[in-house]
Amino acid sequence: MAAFGAGFGAAASYNPNKDAEVASPPSDGISSLRFSPGSNLLVATSWSGQVLCWDVQSNGQAIPKAAITADKPVLCSAWSADGSMVFAGGCDNGVKMWNLQTNQQQQVAQHAAPVRHAFFIRQMNMLVTGSWDKTVKYWDLRQANPVHTQQMPERVYAMDVVDELMVVGTADRQIQVFNLGNPGAVYKSLQSPLKYQTRCISAFPDKTGYLIGSIEGRVAVHHVEDNLQSKNFTFKCHRDGNDVYAVNSMSFHPQFGTFVTAGSDGAYNFWDKDSKQRLKAMQKCSMPIPCGDFNRDGSIYAYAVSYDWSRGYSEYNPTTAKNYILLHAPQEAEVKSRNRPATGRR
Repeated sequence: MAAFGAGFGAAASYNPNKDAEVASPPSDGISSLRFSPGSNLLVATSWSGQVLCWDVQSNGQAIPKAAITADKPVLCSAWSADGSMVFAGGCDNGVKMWNLQTNQQQQVAQHAAPVRHAFFIRQMNMLVTGSWDKTVKYWDLRQANPVHTQQMPERVYAMDVVDELMVVGTADRQIQVFNLGNPGAVYKSLQSPLKYQTRCISAFPDKTGYLIGSIEGRVAVHHVEDNLQSKNFTFKCHRDGNDVYAVNSMSFHPQFGTFVTAGSDGAYNFWDKDSKQRLKAMQKCSMPIPCGDFNRDGSIYAYAVSYDWSRGYSEYNPTTAKNYILLHAPQEAEVKSRNRPATGRR
């Protein structure tokens, strides 16, 4: 991946880090990016209703593979365990399963309000969906009705699943933790340690805890079990003086267990929670970063540069708003722990 970014001259303001650019991105705000679990296929969803898929090559070139367009904005995406199917959900209150080989679509989930998150749970062979209708539903794709509907305390805003650990963040700063060995019971219920609205959640790869990102540029590192609560801490990020920006996306590196945050300030930064330090601060893009994702081996970090509505409708100019998908090849020094403990709290 060393060739990523090669050929760029002076860095454009939307791409100050000279990362490789994906051609023909969605025409409106980009809502999710997901790499396939088994290849370098990358899918993007958008407020335009577009769901686009590319095959990312080793030189950073992204070759268009398939595309569909929904009638309403699409907010989330997920892959089947074998990478043959894409699940896309959003403002039509449902989730469609898209077969990349045949280009056929089939509706597989339905809610009473927009679907904000979807994940395919390999060990259960089920799709799980979280919605603004205040429910999480489990779907056997062979059946029309959900296998189980879990009532949530409020609208689902953030969600992540790693094996048997599922963490859901709702409105009113509520956090619900589930052990998918017993999916019908809430394992832990708590209020976010952060003072403001939950924006994103990312479960630890070792399943001992999770990250919570908020709209006020702060991340909480939180553990599941009571005997690990002494390891909990919070830190500030995506701030510039008195200006505070939302943490939109957090992803763990699949090899090193460090993580990246991306925010409304247009920055993405690499962190090590174990040594409590920032590994690398990247240069800020001229627009927010609404979402990002690592590929299966962590050799590519894909991120979107696109208006994220954090400043409301008044700041949106449809005639000048552009949308970009960029591909960063992380250097080892950016994502590998330095094993140097830090003192105090940032």
